[in-house]
Amino acid sequence: MAAAQGEVLDIGGREVRISSPEKPYFADLGVNKLGVVRYFLSVEDGILAALRDRPTTMERWPGGVRDDVVVATRADGRGEAFYQKRAPSGTPEWVQTTEVRFPSGRTAVEVAPADLATIAWMVNLGTVRFHPWPVRAADTEVVDQLRIDLDPQPGVGFGLAVRAAVELRAVLAEAGLTGFCKTSGGRGVHVFAPITGADFIDARHAAIAVGRELARRMPEAVTVNWWKEERGERVFVDFNQMARDRLMTSAYSIRPTPRGLVSAPLEWDELADADPSDFTVLSMPARFAGGGDPWAAMDDTPPGSLEVALEWYARDAAGGEGELPYPPEYPKMPGEPPRVQPSKINPANWKE
Repeated sequence: MAAAQGEVLDIGGREVRISSPEKPYFADLGVNKLGVVRYFLSVEDGILAALRDRPTTMERWPGGVRDDVVVATRADGRGEAFYQKRAPSGTPEWVQTTEVRFPSGRTAVEVAPADLATIAWMVNLGTVRFHPWPVRAADTEVVDQLRIDLDPQPGVGFGLAVRAAVELRAVLAEAGLTGFCKTSGGRGVHVFAPITGADFIDARHAAIAVGRELARRMPEAVTVNWWKEERGERVFVDFNQMARDRLMTSAYSIRPTPRGLVSAPLEWDELADADPSDFTVLSMPARFAGGGDPWAAMDDTPPGSLEVALEWYARDAAGGEGELPYPPEYPKMPGEPPRVQPSKINPANWKE
């Protein structure tokens, strides 16, 4: 139903008003705000599976996606686009929320969408990319997904990330875990595995251990070195994406660039021939209509234990490879090495 103030959609029996539906969002593609909403409606089962009951940070681009938009940061909050962790004032009572705890110990109430109407409401706020926690609303301290981010460094293309992902699948299988792959929306590959309940520290340690094992098998191609000056032209396993409140792009989210690439779940046998540029806000609806969600089986896959991965971590720690640096906004963590890049270490006064 069209209205002077916007358009009202009936989504699952709930009316959701879309304000300024004609506002350009991906102008080069001819996609307006209503078009972004309809995109997420077209991948309904997929986006619901990715977000359902998970506290979710909204990446909001309320003026549309343009090259000249400045994204707000912790240091400078004046950007037009921004990340919203807390449920905004005026959140409808029917929108599910839950409380999360940040590394500082502070808490906040976040949106944890339980239905497609809530997701459409989030999109109406300008959300094009969703960043869900690896936990559920019922207990936000229990991690139920191991997420591995394969991040190609400068000079490295998608093809090397694909090679790393294929080997990573085998590493996970040896650890008793079932991996599911997707494009990141850029040059990287994300691999998720359902796990039995774990705390954030164990989940991060498991990611470190799996990353180290992968790097041992592909030393010229893969690294877990936190400091950029040590990574070289390799694929970085970003283990800190498993740290509390460091969140990865959801499946089916739209990368906020004019090309409108999306994070596309894939079957493993599709990965070798995949091209991230083939998956866009324009092309994904037809792909989804024709083949459904390649990750549909994830919720029915028996979750694996982190026991083996944590045994690997303990083994490596006993051999001198233990904790790695946390993100800079974290308080000092137990067993963490000093946070200083290697080139700035002064041997005359440095002690590990």
